[in-house]
Parts: sequence; C-alpha cells; structure tokens
Amino acid sequence: MKKYIYKVLSVGVISSLALSSCTDLTEPVYDAIPADQFLKTDAQIAAALGPAYGGLRGITWDWFNPSEASSDELIVPTRGGDWYDGGDWLAYSRHTWTPQHGPINGMWGFIFGNISQVNQLIPVVKTNQKAVDELRAIRAFYYFMAIDAFGNVPIITDPTSKSDTKPRAQVYAFIKSELESSIPNLVAGKAYSRMTKDAATMLLAKLKLNAAVYSGTADWQGAYNAADAVIKSSNNFSLSSSTVSNFIVQNQGSGENIWTIPFDSFKAGGMNFQMRTLHYANQQTYGLGNSPWNGFCTLADFYNSFESKDLRQSMWIKGQQFAASGAPLTDAKGNPLAFVADFQKDQMTDADPEFQIAGIRSQKYEIQRNNPNGDQSNDYVVFRLADAIMMRAEAAFRLGNTAQALADVNTIRTRSGVDPLKAITAEDILAERGREFAWEGWRRNDMIRFGTFSQVRKFMKVTDKSRELFPIPQPRIDANPLLKQNPGY
Repeated sequence: MKKYIYKVLSVGVISSLALSSCTDLTEPVYDAIPADQFLKTDAQIAAALGPAYGGLRGITWDWFNPSEASSDELIVPTRGGDWYDGGDWLAYSRHTWTPQHGPINGMWGFIFGNISQVNQLIPVVKTNQKAVDELRAIRAFYYFMAIDAFGNVPIITDPTSKSDTKPRAQVYAFIKSELESSIPNLVAGKAYSRMTKDAATMLLAKLKLNAAVYSGTADWQGAYNAADAVIKSSNNFSLSSSTVSNFIVQNQGSGENIWTIPFDSFKAGGMNFQMRTLHYANQQTYGLGNSPWNGFCTLADFYNSFESKDLRQSMWIKGQQFAASGAPLTDAKGNPLAFVADFQKDQMTDADPEFQIAGIRSQKYEIQRNNPNGDQSNDYVVFRLADAIMMRAEAAFRLGNTAQALADVNTIRTRSGVDPLKAITAEDILAERGREFAWEGWRRNDMIRFGTFSQVRKFMKVTDKSRELFPIPQPRIDANPLLKQNPGY
C-alpha cells in the first residue's frame, strides 16, 4: 500500500490527517481541529501541505514534454492524422515554437499556478516555521522549473500581487536563498514524497550545477558540496541493482530514489507514459484496458549511443511486437508491427511520417500489465542517488578533480555492465548522463549546460541560442503587461 500526503484539503477545514491512501472506517472521523492543536504533529503538517504537493502531478505532461521533446532523445512524430496538433509537437523538435505555442503556455500555467497555491498556503501555516520552510522549498522547486524554462520571470511571494519579470540572476539568488535558509528546518531522514533535507539539497545541487547558465557565474564547488552531502547522507540511500528497477510499477520501495511524486492507477492519475509511446496494437501485448496513442519515441542517434551490452538497453521496446498470446502483431496496413530505430527517407519527411512503426519506444517506467486504466501506479522519480553521483562527477571535473569524476562516472557505468572509462572528458559526462537519465526530464537542462542544445541534429537546424529559453507565452503578457518577452521572440 502506497503512502500519500497529497490530500485535497480546504484552507479552513481539514477533513483528514491520515497519510495513507487507504481509509479505515473503524477510526473516528473529525471534521475540525481546535486552533491550539493545529500543526502540532508531523502528520498534521504533512496533511496541511497536501495541496502544495498535489499540483506536482502535472510534471509528467507540462514539464516532461517540453524538456524532452525539445532535446535529442525524444521526438513526437506526426503519424498520419495523429499527433500533428497544429504543429506543436514538431515545433519542439525543430525549435520553431512561438509565444503563441499552446503547450508552453500550459507549462507556464502549471508552474505559476502551483506557486500561487503555495503562496496561499504559507499564511495558513505561518505559526509553524517548519511548515513554512517546507512550503518555501517546494516553491523553490517550482521556481527552479521557471528559471530553467523561461529565464527572466516574476518573483511572486504574495498571493494577491502581480510582478514584472526579474533578471534571471536575481531569480537564481532568490531560489538559492530560499533553499539555503529552509533546508536546516526540513524533515530529516526518509519521508516518502516529502521535500526533505536530502530532496532540497538535491535541488540546491541541481541549481548550483547550472549557476553559470542561470546567473552568469559558475558555482562548481557549491554544486559539488551539495551533491556530496546527499551521497554521504546518514539516511543511507544506495544504488539499486539496476537503473530501471527504480521505475517499476511499485517503485516506492526503491532505496535509490530520493524524491518522487506519487501516482496511482485509480486514485492519482497522470502517469501515462505507456499510452504516449506504445502502438495502438500494443494494447494486446500488455492486456491494457485502453488503446495506446502511438506517439513518443526516441531518435536513432540517441538510441545507438547505448552499447549492446548496456543493461539500460532494457528500457527500450524494439523489433517485432507480439500479443500476450505470442501471436505477432501487425499495423493498420497488415504489415508486421516491428519498431525500427531510424526514420527512413521514403517513410519520413522532416519529422512528418505517415507510417506507424518509426522509432524505438520506452518502457523505462515499467508498463503495468492488465491495467484497466490509462494511468499507471509508478511514482515519478524527480531525484535519485545516481544523479547526485553524476552531479558530483561533473562538478569535480569542472574543478579539475578528474580522478573523482572518473570514479563517480565509472560507478554508474559498472552498474550497467559497461566497461569503465580510463579517462574522462566533458563529452563523456554528457553522454553518460544521457544514457542514465533518459526520459527522466533532464536532457534539455543538461544539453544547455554543456552547450549542445542549439547544435544542428536530425530534424533540428535552428542554431539560435535564444531557443535555450522558451518564450513568455503571449496570453500571459496580455494578462499581465508587466511581463517582458524574452530576446529572440
């Protein structure tokens, strides 16, 4: 049974303080808590903060999609009449989005809608500094997404105010200050799905790893120190036996995952990567209650970066597909349903294929068999120990400590059954991050930091570095003229 803190609670009345997704009707039910007894226990604090966490479920669509589809590891091709959607998906791959791009507007709404939710909760819990600091750290995560995607954004801490855009460096300093001042007061140890000390320290490491991008001044030592602190945490996180074991359907038992967002097939929807990537006929493969959408796949160059003996190859679905009975599946034209890595010239023109089998599909998040729903029960992994190790490796490399960098990268490679490197370069680190964190939402962030996001690749010829920021959506500027558009748009 999974444990949740995401309860839908009103500000004035808290109907339940249970952290479990199960209900025991033998227990007394209270509809109110006396003011002098409110926020006295960790369970009460967790329940009160539930709405701040509940909004995070939008991350699988509003953050994951633009972060991955604009990178070199995921593409959403047009398949006949499917997935064109006004050219929005192709714009991600081509870097041709505009301020009118609907999904980018959705990402802004996801981020700042949740910031507003946090801002409304802070005054409610202001008598408990522990609760306030946890909310500040959650808000810092939303602001991390904002600064990463949009650069210059408003800093809003008052639920009733509007603000003009602040310089990216100022927003960076705000996030850094919020984290460094709140971390000492956060929950120590493991508290599933909570913004704990370790989770917030991971966020701080990620922020400082990108300091040169966000503020113009690198902070490799700060990134090293934060990542190292998580690795040496007394909470005893440890690498799992394999990368993909952290993404199984019931992955709440992973000792590697540091911060996850809980999902449930029946009670907490939104985990539907299998629907996005599987072919329609794969419904028969997995006994699904709904037909998949035949969309997301990886690009051939990225897929081919994995050695044949790399155990992480198991995250990919390739070749001939079969029904659960063992019968080979066919596509709508009666041809064998066999996924191919490359998009052939006669089958695809500039990311517009009219056929169904192009691209290797992903099963990094284990596909839940015989699932009657379109949503699965895998929890979304935000931070895990492998990322702390790889962040420390990168920071060490930038600081000139190549021995530490090499040792850390080889720790990750060895787990996946590939030979350790004998020497290391920046390109090696980026490539290893790609293989280890494929389809986890970090590729765009990594490519920008390493300077490869705006390099020409298949289906993407735009080298304009202004595309390293998304535009401020025009509907948001129309609603708040204080906002200023990013350069290049």
